[in-house]
Amino acid sequence: MKFQTSYSFDDVLLVPKKSEISFRKEIDLSVSLGNSINLKLPIISSPMDTVTASPMAAVISDMGGLGIIHRYNSIDTQCDHVGCTPSEALVGAAIGVSGDFIDRARALYDSGASVLCLDIAHGHHILMKKALTKLRDVFGSDVHIMAGNVATLSGFNDLSDWGADSIRVGIGGGSICSTRVQTGHGMPTLQSVFDCAKSDRDATLIADGGLRNSGDIVKALAAGADCVMLGSMLAGTEESPGDLVIVGGESRKVYRGMASKDAQIDWRGHFASVEGVSSTIPYKGLVGDVIRDIERGVRSGLSYSGARTISELQSKASFILQTSAGSVESSTHINNR
Repeated sequence: MKFQTSYSFDDVLLVPKKSEISFRKEIDLSVSLGNSINLKLPIISSPMDTVTASPMAAVISDMGGLGIIHRYNSIDTQCDHVGCTPSEALVGAAIGVSGDFIDRARALYDSGASVLCLDIAHGHHILMKKALTKLRDVFGSDVHIMAGNVATLSGFNDLSDWGADSIRVGIGGGSICSTRVQTGHGMPTLQSVFDCAKSDRDATLIADGGLRNSGDIVKALAAGADCVMLGSMLAGTEESPGDLVIVGGESRKVYRGMASKDAQIDWRGHFASVEGVSSTIPYKGLVGDVIRDIERGVRSGLSYSGARTISELQSKASFILQTSAGSVESSTHINNR
């Protein structure tokens, strides 16, 4: 059997290039997701019940990104969250691929959702095809449809052909996801981005899963992603859903995968295949401060490649492989001595 080598974020570095950028404010991070959805910042918040409700979506939108309201609640509750996000702010909302998903989609659209996100763990699936086809029959081109997740070029192409405007790429890479352990399936998210970026389809590519810092975001964009979707990097903030808890004298908030046992029981009363975990993470303060730090890092990353736009970064980027020793050297290591 012939094996394909696949690469993760820590396996690669971008080669610094000559830069003529005097000020990082010269860098334009705007991107078009297609279907008249334009972002000033290539950041989308994940539709998880410990990440995105209306407070998160409002801040993300105000800063130029996009928030996707999670679907693990009633239609009325989700619509309330959409309606509470200022209308001059873009807002998206997640739906499933079965049951009342069309009723939910209609209600969310009527409440002001600009993006409908078909949100399932394994997006390269017959139920996804049926759902995309049905949504296009109902809405035509009046709404932007985001879909996922997929890990392969064939999956990306199929979802695009089935009607998706943008596609979430990455399976099993999230910090609270155990899909690869439970099922033996998945691919490093960066490799999936490399592969899916070869597509000749028009759908935009959203890197989703395994991004831990602004450097990973720069690598994902350079590899061909148009945007990134963030979960853990935005969780634990003031605007993320959930109460503060005190653990060992430290303020923390719950962060959990939607396929975790706790999450499944909360939103549907039982659990099936457990492909995620629930944990707590340190409280981070205001999400606006977190996003500003991320933005500064991404702008700096483009500057190192001498790129003023994301498309220019993709055309100029040169990746190299690094050894395990190189990976250690790439992180702060003063305490390793």
